[in-house]
Amino acid sequence: MFLLRKISHKPRNSQPILTVAARLFTSPVNSIPDEPTSAHYDLLVNAAGESRDFDNLHHLLTKRVKDHCFNTVNTFKFITNSEASLSLLPKLSQTLARLPKGFTRKCAYDALISRLCKLGRVEEALRVVELMAREDYGLNACSFHAILNLLTKKQRNMAEARRVVELMRKSGAPPDLTSYNYLLMGYCFSGDLAQAAGILSAMEEEGLRVDARTYDALVLAACNAGKLDGAMVLLRRMADDGVPVLLSTHVYVVNSLLSRGFYEQAVKFVRGFSGKDTWLDTEAFGRLAVKLIKLERFGEAKEVLDEMRKRGLVIVDQLKDYESKITNKKY
Repeated sequence: MFLLRKISHKPRNSQPILTVAARLFTSPVNSIPDEPTSAHYDLLVNAAGESRDFDNLHHLLTKRVKDHCFNTVNTFKFITNSEASLSLLPKLSQTLARLPKGFTRKCAYDALISRLCKLGRVEEALRVVELMAREDYGLNACSFHAILNLLTKKQRNMAEARRVVELMRKSGAPPDLTSYNYLLMGYCFSGDLAQAAGILSAMEEEGLRVDARTYDALVLAACNAGKLDGAMVLLRRMADDGVPVLLSTHVYVVNSLLSRGFYEQAVKFVRGFSGKDTWLDTEAFGRLAVKLIKLERFGEAKEVLDEMRKRGLVIVDQLKDYESKITNKKY
């Protein structure tokens, strides 16, 4: 396969329980606890946003970073696709511009970009990018990740994704490995191997070292093209390079094997790559068992379930229900 060539935990509160309880009952609902969390700050930030209290919003976004409670995907959840909500963007952007320069301000803008991408608002997200570039607010490749993810994975708009990559270069934020991986996965998913090879060449020219996501995309391409031998070569190379195999990579190979009727080979494949990560083993064996049962391959399914018990892996209730139904079946 030609693609192969391209290639501090805080101590518990020691105060008496009655003192702590009294504080809980008397503290205002919107107060910040002694040991705040990112989730708690998200609630306060969204409450401030919904009430249009931008001064308090500014205070909360500043203090949460000082408290090491960083922004999350829920930080700007008060922004929705409604016209009334989107009309808040100019005022919100002005508020973020007043945040302390550096990490606090940059991360707040990045979080806003992520929220806009969650809503599918590419143009609005790009306007935030342009502002960050113009005002020198710490724009870098990470600021574009949510946009590239939206374009390549959800919208499958590869032409627009390439335009964004060019914008990254012009903005002084050249694409990093993650950015290229988004493009690579998009082309591998659609089966455009010529473009995928071009991405690999660009990565090679820039001296970027491939990671698990890169291999994940290449294995997907191999499986979609019916090149199971190529997928296995990639997996062996991953093992040689010490690159961990993702669950999704397992799924591509297993689905390809099952779709071709190679049931025993699918079981052997999952067994052969097991033993390094308990969570991965549980998911890989469990998903394989479910697929085999749905295909009415009860003998192989029982073999997988027996293997899970032998390894001490957790069998979820759904699988237990399936198992009880196939116990008396003949196969």
